[in-house]
Amino acid sequence: MVTISLCMIVKNEEESLGRCLDSLKGIVDEMIIVDTGSTDRTKEIAASYGAKVLDFKWTGDFSEARNFSFSHASCDYIYSADADEELDEENRKRFMDLKKDLEEFKIDMVQMYYCNQLEYRTVYNFDRELRPKLFKRVRGFVWEDPIHEQVVLEPVIVNSDIEIIHRPKESHAGRDLESFRKAIADGRHLSKRLHGMYARELFMAGSDEDFLKAKEFFTASSVDTLRDLDEIKEASCVLAHIAVLENDPHSLLKYSLKDAITEMSSEMCYELGDYYYGKGDIDEAIVWYYNAAYECSSILDVKKSGTFPRLALAKCYRKLGNEEQALDYEREASELDEEK
Repeated sequence: MVTISLCMIVKNEEESLGRCLDSLKGIVDEMIIVDTGSTDRTKEIAASYGAKVLDFKWTGDFSEARNFSFSHASCDYIYSADADEELDEENRKRFMDLKKDLEEFKIDMVQMYYCNQLEYRTVYNFDRELRPKLFKRVRGFVWEDPIHEQVVLEPVIVNSDIEIIHRPKESHAGRDLESFRKAIADGRHLSKRLHGMYARELFMAGSDEDFLKAKEFFTASSVDTLRDLDEIKEASCVLAHIAVLENDPHSLLKYSLKDAITEMSSEMCYELGDYYYGKGDIDEAIVWYYNAAYECSSILDVKKSGTFPRLALAKCYRKLGNEEQALDYEREASELDEEK
């Protein structure tokens, strides 16, 4: 049977690490635990499970720490995990079945379902989402095709039915937003993926201060000719929110027009609703909240096309004295929450 190295980076995880490692007993053959500066019993707990515990000076770069952990793995496959994850008995069995299949099939990467993501607001909009979790440690290159042969470069990726339960102690939003700011201050380029995740993190968990600190970056991004239309729309949504915070109608108009180059997003409609509500123009606020809920789609935070505009509509109709309509929108919002 193939062997699996568990690779994990940790810091002050004494509350959850034991549960995680217990759930992986008998599945992984090696545990590589990289500690980035724990001041609690994390390292002691890891060592009690027979893990190889390595110290790593934190640089603010998660990829660097994960690469360090991967470099010490020696098994056929690497399972990347966090301390706040665990497998229940049903999914332990699925993992063991997968381990047998890996012996027979040539698989480079396995994706697993990450569950319970919405307990704390993060950059993820869905409670159950596939993520790459298991990787072949050494990938051999092979040739294909009987003539005009070529090396196979695309990895063989399998989507499994394994579900990983995520039990975070707290939201990581503050830490993540600070990491984004540090990367930008250090002159690091944010890829398209990270650009979207920064904007998403702001909308889903950022404070007013977090938005204001992001203004310079997203202003530059909105006029960067190397950014694509999706990124410009993301930047425009962030900057429109800042314009509402700063009571700046000129900038709000400018960025809402940028967003409207293609179909307007629910986020932008919601910002316009907030602006007009703040100005006391309830009828106009209703128009934009309605568009956010029913006519447009969200690009960053699904709640901006779901519960938020419906609750805002309820607030508007209550202000106009229409309690029946307000209750209808509140019921809709509640039903959406129950469906998540």
